[in-house]
Amino acid sequence: MPRLFTALEIPRDAALSLSLLRGGLPGARWVDVENYHLTLRFIGDVEGHLADEIANALDRVHRPAFSLTLAGVGAFGSKKPHSVYAGVAASPDLLALQGEVERICQRLGLDPDPRKFTPHVTLARLRNSSPADVAHYLSARGNFAAMPFRVDRFVLMSSRESVGGGPYVVEEAWPLARAEFGGSRTGTGPADVSRGMR
Repeated sequence: MPRLFTALEIPRDAALSLSLLRGGLPGARWVDVENYHLTLRFIGDVEGHLADEIANALDRVHRPAFSLTLAGVGAFGSKKPHSVYAGVAASPDLLALQGEVERICQRLGLDPDPRKFTPHVTLARLRNSSPADVAHYLSARGNFAAMPFRVDRFVLMSSRESVGGGPYVVEEAWPLARAEFGGSRTGTGPADVSRGMR
């Protein structure tokens, strides 16, 4: 069964900026450019009926579109670094969207995410990279900033276990800043979520 998570997609221009950060770090497995994304909420392996409930609940999210800027780089795992990432400039709209998605997931019985939400785009997963090499990589790229881009939808993605993450598939997409008369998500439709994932 695939793993589910909600995310923001990274548009091509921003992805190209991120791709310039590849290289120069021993032990790094670089994420393919087409697999860049910003995770809002990791959901994990869930049964088909719960996947349908989550999709239906997310259909009620009404948030405005907003602008987002990727800026700075960092690493997870201070003593034993396991990944490097591009950070995100402060965005109240992003935090509000993530918070609503988190509340929806908890209302449907999912455990709260134990980690504090740190918006980021994973650049590479590390294997036996030394803290000194990681520190050097980060200091050389600390002034990274991409051009702002507009976030006009969020998505439900699935992934299958593989080395380095991906490939990721968009299962559902929900527009932001919908018209007053409402709207509906695009994608496979709720009934197809579980069918396609079993």
